[in-house]
Amino acid sequence: MLGAMTSTIVAEQVTPPVAEHGEGPVWDARTGELASVDMHKGDLLTVDRNGTVRRRHVGELLAALRPRTAGGWVLALARGFALLDEGAEQPRDLGDLWPERDVRMNDGGCDPEGAFWCGSMATDSAPGRGALYRLAPDGTVTTMITGVSVSNGLHWTPDGSHAYYVDSGPGTIDVLTIDYATPAIAERRRFRTLSDATPDGLTVDAEGGVWVAMWGGSAVRRYAPDGELTAVVEVPTTHPTSCAFGGPDLDELWITSSTQGAGAQDDRAGALYRCRPGVTGLQPLSYGG
Repeated sequence: MLGAMTSTIVAEQVTPPVAEHGEGPVWDARTGELASVDMHKGDLLTVDRNGTVRRRHVGELLAALRPRTAGGWVLALARGFALLDEGAEQPRDLGDLWPERDVRMNDGGCDPEGAFWCGSMATDSAPGRGALYRLAPDGTVTTMITGVSVSNGLHWTPDGSHAYYVDSGPGTIDVLTIDYATPAIAERRRFRTLSDATPDGLTVDAEGGVWVAMWGGSAVRRYAPDGELTAVVEVPTTHPTSCAFGGPDLDELWITSSTQGAGAQDDRAGALYRCRPGVTGLQPLSYGG
């Protein structure tokens, strides 16, 4: 339980720089490892709690991933989804969702119904060219939101009825109310607008707190459900990209980072970081297909 005042937490560096653009961390309870992506290399990275990293190339670009209940991974590649079966060498591409090569997938996550969501962005971050897509367990794809600039962090509340969603272009974090039956976004309301640094990937803890990586801000911030800033994790690199709870008790906050935009003096860019923030995370949700 975090206190009433804003607390400061310092993250430790767990690995040397291992990613050009690290993103999308998720705890894999099956192996006791943290999985993440080196996006523009198209590599899936796994790291154990001692910091040992393994790397696997899966495509020209790997934007996001989540574990599947059947084993293996669901992936967001450059322009669509794919399934990486347990023991398979290469993923099964489910097809492009759009033809434009200057628009790519970015970040995503799974909902309580077992669907995998991922959003897109223009490679030059042009406003309004992205969208948010939902891959149902039966393989059906639904476009949930259009007119997005840089579709980014996405994570569900503890009761599963809402999701927090980042559009990094305007620097907004919204709360989405989900109608699972349709499926559709029943309501979208503003949670926070941030301007001193750019909100990127995020996660939610068991108390409903929202932890968001601040691109360009050398920090991860925690906001209570009422929007109050309650904790700041200091990260010793310029561009933390996302975060996820992990460890056997889900009491560790793992943080990915990027070398993009980092100065030559930032020799920690691209490393993985970790802290114990005093709260636990939610069990990672899996793709049901």
